[in-house]
Amino acid sequence: MRALFLSVLMCFSTLTMAADANPVVVMETNKGIVTIELWADKAPITVENFLRYTDDGLYDGRIFHRVIPGFMVQGGGFNTEMVEQSSYDSIKNEASAEVPNTRGTLAMARTQVVDSASSQFFINLVDNSFLNHTDETPRGFGYAVFGEVIEGMDVVDMMASVRTGSARGHQDVPSEPIIIISMKRQ
Repeated sequence: MRALFLSVLMCFSTLTMAADANPVVVMETNKGIVTIELWADKAPITVENFLRYTDDGLYDGRIFHRVIPGFMVQGGGFNTEMVEQSSYDSIKNEASAEVPNTRGTLAMARTQVVDSASSQFFINLVDNSFLNHTDETPRGFGYAVFGEVIEGMDVVDMMASVRTGSARGHQDVPSEPIIIISMKRQ
């Protein structure tokens, strides 16, 4: 009886740990596969937003439209024709000094308006401390980090090495599109 109880307890513990685990998303691009752990415990609103786009298939076919070596790669908002795609409403900026913009982390792109992030995100290629939350002013609020690349940073680095130029009024656009083929929960 004791063995059965311990077995049931272990199964329950495993299920509880799995339910508490951070979501993992696999992003297949035309440059390779990138696996991302999302930090629901640190940025729950942002992760829920990102997963909404993922689950609804809205990242599929979108591109990385801004690539700056030594800084970041940004995507999630434009199609291959460099036409901005519609998005859900903007979300609250969850930037925090405790969650910095370091190499391999994902953060939400936004305008000068603090709470303007919607679908666009970026992957930091280096530690970008100037993007971190420092205070509550629009300039110091920072960019909300919500996850990190756990496999495939070599693919992200490959993205950063492509030739770029101008397209439809935008700078740093890859000459050949870097396409998100699919984004799915693991």
